[in-house]
Amino acid sequence: MASSQEYLQFILGQLSQCGDITYRAMMGEFIIYYRGKIIGGIYDDRFLVKPVKSALAYMRVVSYEQPYEGAKEMLLVDEVDDQDYLSGLLKAMYNECPTPKSKRRLK
Repeated sequence: MASSQEYLQFILGQLSQCGDITYRAMMGEFIIYYRGKIIGGIYDDRFLVKPVKSALAYMRVVSYEQPYEGAKEMLLVDEVDDQDYLSGLLKAMYNECPTPKSKRRLK
């Protein structure tokens, strides 16, 4: 099941106070970037984030879920209605999330 545009727009709205949130569509799902770093994504209308130590320490309830079959588990964010919580979570995670590798162009 692919994620809906409505859920994407809801999550983007909830993350709006963070500033510099972008996304990329990928096979019916959405990768979420915070200040240029991948922090998680929307999979089957669920907001999942990378299981970095700072996210584990910050989250009130820790629940692991697979974004899709065969993928590494990520953390399910249940508290998507709380903008302050989401903002704090992303800010806590930012330094631990890797900077995306630049893609080389073939000539």
